[in-house]
Amino acid sequence: MSVDYKRELGALIELVLAEAASDLHFSVGAHPIIRVAGSLIPLLKKPILAEEDVDGFAKVLIRKDIYERYATRREVDFSFENADGVRFRGNGFYQRGRMALALRLIPNVIRTFKELNLPPVLESFTQRTQGFFLCVGPVGQGKSTTLAAMVNHINQTRAEHIVTIEDPIEYIYTEDKALIDQREVGLDTESFHAALNAAFRQDVDVILVGEMRNAETIATAVTAAETGHLVYSTLHTNDAAQTINRIIDSFPGDQQNQIRTQLAASLIAVFSQRLIPHISGGMVPAYELLINNSAVANLVRENRIHEIPSVIETGLEQGMIDMNRSLLKLVQNGDITVENAFHYSINPKGLERLI
Repeated sequence: MSVDYKRELGALIELVLAEAASDLHFSVGAHPIIRVAGSLIPLLKKPILAEEDVDGFAKVLIRKDIYERYATRREVDFSFENADGVRFRGNGFYQRGRMALALRLIPNVIRTFKELNLPPVLESFTQRTQGFFLCVGPVGQGKSTTLAAMVNHINQTRAEHIVTIEDPIEYIYTEDKALIDQREVGLDTESFHAALNAAFRQDVDVILVGEMRNAETIATAVTAAETGHLVYSTLHTNDAAQTINRIIDSFPGDQQNQIRTQLAASLIAVFSQRLIPHISGGMVPAYELLINNSAVANLVRENRIHEIPSVIETGLEQGMIDMNRSLLKLVQNGDITVENAFHYSINPKGLERLI
């Protein structure tokens, strides 16, 4: 008996919503799996997936031309939206020669800083007219959601031209005061770099670059920030110091002094975040915030990046936040367990001194 994969996918999406899951996985030889509050849960009432099942779901989820690319390249990014407006960011890949799919739910309501438990200081970085703001952290830690809140705050408060460059498009913005153009790599533009270059000729005020994947894109993003644009982007790094090192190290040695100088001048802040299980369910962010001031700019120019963590620790009065103090506050407020605070800390010894 043939399976109606469209109908079956609809039932799984309803389950994702009912369980407040963040992700849905399809893998040959396993039940469909969802992630709830950070934990993977197999859906044991659903049958174990055969290869034709994963392929069946893939054909429902992925547009035909992208599906063909998936079949030949063996991995592809895509977005999916059902008739009810429920959106997912997806990745199709192969493992052990067989198809697999990973879907991340994209909430259709863009939440505010307060609703996301983010620090109010982020609002000040939406009021800038130019510069480079980075939201960093491992995969799945809410970077896109934070940047969406920032972009939407601009949308609700200023008449600006905003261009987002994403692979794929995640949050859909409803235009308020701003004009918003959302460009998807592979559909609307060839690459992040090509779209960034084109943005210089599009009378743009604010640019969101979904991901900086190479030195070419980073260089263009930094130049855009230097030339009167407010640029937001992400990197998969653990903290502010590692982020700055990653940017500089992506360039050949003879170009590194130049990018240090550019970064020192254009950087607004680096916001690093982690999502941690809340004691009463759901997730809550812990974060580190480096704000670029004259001291930080000097450290970047002089290649003394290793001193940045101590600048953050002593920069509380200027609005900086270090990760351990953020974790400590969550523990003191009864939001997270001490065990999880240590588990997610990048510097557990430093946290031990605070607790």
